[in-house]
Amino acid sequence: MLIARFAARGELLPRTLNELYQHLRDFFVCEVNGQVVGLCALSLYWEDLAEIRTLAVDDAHGGKGLGGSLVTACLEEAAALGVRRVFALTYRPGFFERFGFHPLDKRELPQKIWKDCIKCAKFACCDETALIRDAGISDGVTGHEQDL
Repeated sequence: MLIARFAARGELLPRTLNELYQHLRDFFVCEVNGQVVGLCALSLYWEDLAEIRTLAVDDAHGGKGLGGSLVTACLEEAAALGVRRVFALTYRPGFFERFGFHPLDKRELPQKIWKDCIKCAKFACCDETALIRDAGISDGVTGHEQDL
């Protein structure tokens, strides 16, 4: 499973089967020949705040624009739902900055910290970067050649 591989490398939080079923409708998935090669979820926090999470693209399919397509799908859904702000915690801030995200102090996201981060082994020494994007920002991305 793609999530389990990225979690084993410390790039994603591990997810139980129960958590996956509870959030199944949050996910966008890329398939190639019936195999899941990329996924990303949009998780709603409040009427005006959502998170892009669990973004992973199989190494063999990286650099082909799949990550960008998945993020774009999440941003489009957020806009359709009227969500004004979307955030992400990531090890690749430059990727999200191409979509109009800008750095944010993690302490400004207490709902994320107490929902997910508290369960992370890296909680006390988190090395992820928090970024946020306000609605109406044009991502300016025309290609995703350097994508996940």
